[in-house]
Amino acid sequence: MKSQLIGDIKNRLDIAKKIVIASHVRPDGDAIGSLLGLGLALRDAGKSVQMILADGVPSSFKYLEGSELIKKTPAEDHDTFITVDCADFKRTGKIFESFGQPDINIDHHKTNENFGKINLIEAQEVATAAILTTHLPAWGLKITKPIAAALLGGIITDTLGFRTSNTTPNALRQAASLMETGVDMTEIYMRTLVRKTYPAARYWGAGLSSLQSKNGIVWGTLNLADRKSAGYGGNDDADLINMISAIDGNKVGMVFVEQNDNHVKISWRALEAGVDVSQVAMHFQGGGHAAAAGADVKGGLSEVQKEVLKMTREILNLK
Repeated sequence: MKSQLIGDIKNRLDIAKKIVIASHVRPDGDAIGSLLGLGLALRDAGKSVQMILADGVPSSFKYLEGSELIKKTPAEDHDTFITVDCADFKRTGKIFESFGQPDINIDHHKTNENFGKINLIEAQEVATAAILTTHLPAWGLKITKPIAAALLGGIITDTLGFRTSNTTPNALRQAASLMETGVDMTEIYMRTLVRKTYPAARYWGAGLSSLQSKNGIVWGTLNLADRKSAGYGGNDDADLINMISAIDGNKVGMVFVEQNDNHVKISWRALEAGVDVSQVAMHFQGGGHAAAAGADVKGGLSEVQKEVLKMTREILNLK
């Protein structure tokens, strides 16, 4: 059945001429790497491709070759619509509400709603970029050095540098195959996980000063005033969740990020094998996988935080 699915995607890509590829709002490294990796491969194959991120490319990923081709809105007609690294369609953003059902949906989140006409969901993979690393050659698409850099960036960020509990020998083999194109993994690791801008470091400072720990959960909070004071331009946590994930002695790490529109963005990370944070995210209409998940919850920061912490403890039986 898997071979037929891979064949169906190849057939669909073969006949496609004008393609729009989208990933989720507030994009992370896997969203950007998967979008760019697939988009560049299809462009190299002679297709007209629009790569779209509703929130644009964060500055920390603009070093990737081809990132300047990613736009915030589609500008032309299309005959094929593809989503990558999206567990549900609404995560692509409001600009795609009129697009209808995607022709192809490629993702690794176990909570994926199978919203495409063709759905390639491989929840055992560490990243959507890992799925593409495996299957691009089967679709007749070449993995050049720029494509490999994008895909490797996706794998590195979603595994936190091969530190998540779902990291497998196959993930390491995929990374090795991408390195063989000449990609400098050390540079990608530093740029995606280690280096921070001065405003991001100040923003981290605010989040770290807010740290609390109780019932096996360690969490940080970032409010709108923190963002303004730090001069941080994004509406995410500047990857603070990665730092919190390194704190010993807990089962779950979390970050709450206040948004301008009376919403709170929550990120969960499992800090212990066997903990599945995706089920908590699903309770709040979010998604993800066992090791990492997220959700956007409507309401004020204080009330949302109280309710989410309560449900996280109850669902995961943390005492």
